Amino acid sequence: MLPEKIRQLEVEIADVPAGQLLKHSVYEFRYLDIRAEQPAVALLMPPTRPTYHDRDFFAVMDQNLPEGDLYLRLRAMFPKQQLTPMHLLAVIGSNGIGRLGFRLAGMEPPAAPHVIDRKTLLATRYTPEVFDELVRAYLRTGAGIAGMQPKVMVPDRVTVPVPTIIVKAAAPSYPGLAANEFMCLSAAGHAGIETPTFDLSDDGQLLLVDRFDIAADGSRIGFEDIAALMNLRVRDIQSDRKYHGSYQRIAELMQYLQLPSENLARFFEQVALSIMVRNGDGHLKNYGLLYTSTSDCRLAPMFDVVTTAIYRYTRYAGGPELEDRTLALKLFAGKGHTKAYPTTEELLRFGSKVCGVAKPELVLARVAQGMQKTLDQATSDQRIPKDLLEKIRDIWADGMTYAKSP
Repeated sequence: MLPEKIRQLEVEIADVPAGQLLKHSVYEFRYLDIRAEQPAVALLMPPTRPTYHDRDFFAVMDQNLPEGDLYLRLRAMFPKQQLTPMHLLAVIGSNGIGRLGFRLAGMEPPAAPHVIDRKTLLATRYTPEVFDELVRAYLRTGAGIAGMQPKVMVPDRVTVPVPTIIVKAAAPSYPGLAANEFMCLSAAGHAGIETPTFDLSDDGQLLLVDRFDIAADGSRIGFEDIAALMNLRVRDIQSDRKYHGSYQRIAELMQYLQLPSENLARFFEQVALSIMVRNGDGHLKNYGLLYTSTSDCRLAPMFDVVTTAIYRYTRYAGGPELEDRTLALKLFAGKGHTKAYPTTEELLRFGSKVCGVAKPELVLARVAQGMQKTLDQATSDQRIPKDLLEKIRDIWADGMTYAKSP
């Protein structure tokens, strides 16, 4: 059990004590040190001043708070416990995506979790009961991952003190979701777009994704999603703030932060693939930046991408079933623009004018080739349900027309 009220948490950056988070009438973060070599708690909270205040929860800390399936599981684990943002950070501990860690002063760290190797995970036959057991085994060692989909982080290396693999499970309302994301990430990889390392389980029901915020030597890398960088708190399940804005504004933010131009080219690749596979959930939390210092930032690999157009949904209980036919964000900023999927001409204009890509049509051709190669390989992949493959094939056929002349 955690204390009824938590007013202070110790904050670590890359496992080194760095400051304190306090909750009074407002939230306050205090650096322990403001020397030049002190790492920043966030890109827009550098140690050039000793304290920062905010009436709301700091966005860089809000980004990893559990939501969806994971939050409901935590709620069930602590039925009589307050789960304020401070409580949730205490539960996350050092496991959050990025390099921030949180702990209650004087509280012993949780016992080291049992390491489970990738081969065992891939051979695990999914059932809801099996996944529940996996979640129970590892959730108490620290949550640390946001998102609505059922998922949990597990460790596969003794030498790294935090879990390194994200395990995503099937979702009853979205059949074939793990195989769907596997195909989308495969298409990205075949197109030359950077992705984390990923695997699909032998039964096609679990997707394993390596964390991209941990270096090969086990050191932690800073990560902030675009919502946090825009100072948006989006965890509230009733909020649609992560669906506000445009891909153009993301590109402009990257320019404001003075990222090298190749990052804009990579961003165009990610946006183009998301559009061509008909991913209607490419919201502000599904893009982000990695950094080791405020002067060393780069676009994170592509993650959390699925063909949403094959699923039907309802806006409210008992309402009509609808198809996902729009983008999560507008392509261009400003009035008069919508979330409708763009024409080929509009997508090419976004690549050239917004992202500075000299020949965006070559990117679209490369993405289409990656999609086709994925479809060809999936034909003989027994892990991919045939009905799912046919649905995705039909949707992707439309998306690949972007590679043809407008």
